[in-house]
Amino acid sequence: NGRLAMMAIIGMFFQDGLTGSAWGDWSNYVASPLRAFENELGVQAPVGFFDPLGFTKDGNEQNFKRRRQVELKNGRVAMWATLGYIVPEYFRFPGYLSPSAGLKFTDVPNGLERSEE
Repeated sequence: NGRLAMMAIIGMFFQDGLTGSAWGDWSNYVASPLRAFENELGVQAPVGFFDPLGFTKDGNEQNFKRRRQVELKNGRVAMWATLGYIVPEYFRFPGYLSPSAGLKFTDVPNGLERSEE
């Protein structure tokens, strides 16, 4: 509990340096680039605009829009990748993967079975 209290007080000092109040009066800190995107789609209370790594600290709107677009594309690719992992559990192509080696599609393990070999 002591270490947790030490981390909490450091967080309060940091917040005090940002906002001028250890109790989080965020309205005092209006000139920050951290607030540049507070009115964008997807910003929700109580967190507000969430950028923990500070990618948007420069306030560049072009970079923000590009990153948002890339995030959507990567999310879609991740969804397809998830389907590519799940579907082979329930469906396999008929026939041979390699006729010369006599290897069928059903002979090739996937998912966790593959990692056990």
